[in-house]
Amino acid sequence: MKNFFLVKYAPEILQHTLEHLFLVSIAIGIAILIGIPLGILITRKTYLRQSILGIANIFQTIPSLALFGLLIPVPIIGGIGPVPAIVALTVYSLLPIIRNTYTGITGVDPAVREAGRGMGMTDRQLLLQVEIPLALGVILAGVRVATVIAIGIATIAAAIGAGGLGVFIFRGISVVNNQLILAGAVPAAVIALLADFAIGWMENKLKVKN
Repeated sequence: MKNFFLVKYAPEILQHTLEHLFLVSIAIGIAILIGIPLGILITRKTYLRQSILGIANIFQTIPSLALFGLLIPVPIIGGIGPVPAIVALTVYSLLPIIRNTYTGITGVDPAVREAGRGMGMTDRQLLLQVEIPLALGVILAGVRVATVIAIGIATIAAAIGAGGLGVFIFRGISVVNNQLILAGAVPAAVIALLADFAIGWMENKLKVKN
């Protein structure tokens, strides 16, 4: 039992799991603060939709390891450590959040909007009291996708000294040790599944309410 990798590396797994969760939580929080307002913006300024979604799409196509590397020489947001890792994870998380916010709000029944306007609601009131509550399930689905993606990509953050469960994976690859690789991969997969389940549960609760 002592040789079982989860027991053998338990203290280190806990430490790197906390580092992993820190990176992902901060990145997703920032992505929500940027992505939802951008998603709302392109529902109002439709001429910006193609350019904003296009830029987010381009970032999504950059290989993750390359993006981490490109950030190293960049002042302030670059270098080695958690900061460039959080920036990269935020960038990768934006597309699903922006796209789902846009899809959720534009998918609100036009008759509901007209009823709101008929009651004398301003555009701001309509957005906050009608559109966002009705679109919340779809927006949350975007956050769910972004979170699972970020948990997976965060394993590469170890390559630039940001810590996380990727430390085990890179160590395992360098010494050809499958136990080390699994010590990083298994907890990362478990975190992704738990996050997916938790956010999916909230999403379903919102759908039932609506």
